[in-house]
Amino acid sequence: MIVFGVGLLAVSVASLLPLTAPAPTATRPADSASTLDRRITTAQRSLDQRPRNPKLWADLGTAYVEKARITANPVYYQKADGALNRSLDQQPEGNATALIGLGALANARHDFTAARDWGLRAKAVQPDTAEVYGVLADAYTQLGDTDAATGAIQRMLDLKPGVSSFTRAAYDFELHGQVDQARDALERALDDAVDPSDIAFCRYRLGELAYDNGDVDTAEQHYEAGLRAAPQDPPLLQGRAKIAAARGDTTTAIAAYQDLVNRLPTSQYLQEYAALLTAAGKPDLARQQYTLIEQQEQLQAAAGATDDLAASLVAADRGDAAAALARAQAEWARRQPVFAADALAWALHLNGRDAEALTFADRAAALGWHNAAAAYHRGKILAALGRDADAVTALDQALRINPHFSPVGAPDARRTLATLRAAR
Repeated sequence: MIVFGVGLLAVSVASLLPLTAPAPTATRPADSASTLDRRITTAQRSLDQRPRNPKLWADLGTAYVEKARITANPVYYQKADGALNRSLDQQPEGNATALIGLGALANARHDFTAARDWGLRAKAVQPDTAEVYGVLADAYTQLGDTDAATGAIQRMLDLKPGVSSFTRAAYDFELHGQVDQARDALERALDDAVDPSDIAFCRYRLGELAYDNGDVDTAEQHYEAGLRAAPQDPPLLQGRAKIAAARGDTTTAIAAYQDLVNRLPTSQYLQEYAALLTAAGKPDLARQQYTLIEQQEQLQAAAGATDDLAASLVAADRGDAAAALARAQAEWARRQPVFAADALAWALHLNGRDAEALTFADRAAALGWHNAAAAYHRGKILAALGRDADAVTALDQALRINPHFSPVGAPDARRTLATLRAAR
C-alpha cells in the first residue's frame, strides 16, 4: 500500500507530492541534497545576524520539512515547526508562505485535518497560488474527500500545469481506477521535468504504476532510466530491489533491500524488507526489521507525527491481529480514504469479524481503485464468509492486476485459489 503516505511542500516537486501514497515520497539525489544543506546553512547564518525576517524563517522551515523527508529524520519536523511559527509570529497577517509551509508540515506529520485548515488559511491569502492547492489536494486525498481533492488538483492544473500538478492528477486517477489516464498524466509530468530529481521522481512513479499493474519489464525500464538521472535515489533503488524479487532473484533482492535500509531506514522500506525476509524463510532477520520499525515509530511520535495506518499494516504482517485492528480503527476515526478502509477491512478479517470486514472492503472498492492487495484482502474475506465463487473472482483479479503484489500475500492468494477451485 501506499505508504501510503503524503508529505508536501512548495520548495521542490518532491516535497509537493503525496506521501501515500500509494505514495510514496521522492528523495532528491545527493547533489540536490547538498544544495539544500547550503540553503539551510545560508538562511541560518543570515537569521543569526538579522533574526527579524519572516520570509526567510518561512523558507528555512519549508527547507527543514524537505530535509526531514530526505534523511528520514523526524527531528527536522521540530525544527520546521519552530521556524515556520517564528515566521508567523513576526508576520501574522498575509504570510501565505508560512501557512503553506505549516500545511506541508502537517501533511508530513499525517495530521491531515490540520493540513487542510492551514491550506484553507493560505487560500484566503493567496487564492491564485498553485502551491496552496497542492497542500489542499494532498490533505483532501488523505482525508478521503475525493471530490474536494479532484477539485483542488484541477485548480492547481489551471494555475500551474507542470510536474507537481500532473503527478497529483495521476495519483487521483489511480485512486479512481483510471490507470491509462494516470499514465498519460505522468508522461506529461515527465515531459515537463528538467531537474534530475524531478526526472527521477516521474520515472519512479511511472515504474510504480507499471509494477502495480503487473508490467515488470516496463517498470524496470522506468526505474533504470530514473537511476541514470539520479544514481543514488532511494525510491528507484527500492524499485530495482522489487524487480529482483518479482523475478525470483531473492538473493539479489535481499542484498538490495539491506543496502537500501542502510541508506534510508524508513518504515516503508523496512516493512517491505521484512516481508521479503519472511517469504525467504528468514524470520529472525525479519523480526530485526520490525524492531527497527518500532524505533522509527517512536521517533516519529516524539516529533509529533502519527501514522496508525502504517502501524496497522505492520501489526497485521507480524500476526498481531488485536494491534492491527486498534490502529486501523484509530486511523479510521481520523480519516476515511479508500486505503484506510482496506486496512480496517483486513484488520477486522484477521480478528474473525468478516461480515464487518466486507463492509469496509466494499468501501475500499467504491472508487474503482485498481489495487492487487485490496483485491486479495477482499478475496480472503469473501472466502471466510463462504462466498467461494466471489472469492475466486476477487483473488483472480488480485493476481491479474499484479502477480507480484506481495512476497507473502501473492503466494497465499495462489494457494487459496487452488483450494477454492479444488472444492468446486
